[in-house]
Amino acid sequence: MARYGLVIHGGAGAIRRSEISPEREKEYRADLEKALAVGYAILDKGGRSVDAVAAAIVVLEDSPLFNAGKGAVLTSAGTAELDASIMDGKTLGAGAVAGVKKIKNPILASRSIMEKSPHILLAGPGAEAFAKEQRLDIVSNKYFITERRREQLRKTKAEELKKLAVAKGGRAAADFPIQDGFGTVGAVALDQHGDLAAGTSTGGRVNKAVGRVGDSPIIGAGNYANNRTCAVSGTGHGEFFMRTLAAHDVSALMEYRGMSISDASVVALRKIAALGGDGGIIAIDAKGNIALPFNTAGMYRGYKLSDGQSGVAIFGDAKK
Repeated sequence: MARYGLVIHGGAGAIRRSEISPEREKEYRADLEKALAVGYAILDKGGRSVDAVAAAIVVLEDSPLFNAGKGAVLTSAGTAELDASIMDGKTLGAGAVAGVKKIKNPILASRSIMEKSPHILLAGPGAEAFAKEQRLDIVSNKYFITERRREQLRKTKAEELKKLAVAKGGRAAADFPIQDGFGTVGAVALDQHGDLAAGTSTGGRVNKAVGRVGDSPIIGAGNYANNRTCAVSGTGHGEFFMRTLAAHDVSALMEYRGMSISDASVVALRKIAALGGDGGIIAIDAKGNIALPFNTAGMYRGYKLSDGQSGVAIFGDAKK
């Protein structure tokens, strides 16, 4: 049987050992392992890659540790605005939501749009009305907001005021390990039928302008899947992923230049870095080969393949 598997990420950024307590590291690893276990179990039973991707991301959206769903970073107004997308590599079908404030699991709304509407991207109140029609869980915006994120926003605003004179954006709170509020979550999968899928979900950037939309719900930028090549999910400075169409770029480099999944992912990330952007990419190709490059200090990540290879890592000095 051909190899199949799942790769996930929980964001990239200034993630250093000195900034995460052993207790918090265990919490991160536990949730990454849970997401992997839930998603891989679907693949192992012969389920679809789309199902595995959605299930893994729901786990990460429900965890307050990551910047997606509950625990998402806050806008300049102190609210949570969420973006997500999903893509089916077999059909090239896709669905996405942007700027939603009440949908408990944006990845599920994205999937409903892909499968039950003629559209790809719905935003704001329209997306929320559609989700309600689909009987998805609708919650108060307060559900997503944690005290940790309130404190992060407060410190970021204070830092930006200090740096205003030199025209630099503020950094995230020193005790929060995601640089500038990076921290998208994502998953890519290859199932036993040879079908690929990718999903991405995020709260965006800390202290972002109200209404700002990043790369995560943009097909081809922060998310892409095509059975001919690969499935890709990105995390990092979204404006740069949009400018380079990073996720599709990985696929194009493979299809048109014959690059491996590893080389294509690295090249796509280098293009982002050349423009001044940071982040990471997870990808899996049609043969089950994977890539997890990043140009930051660390990236929350994990993978589980049918040949027995598996692992969870956070810091930049870890294998894979």
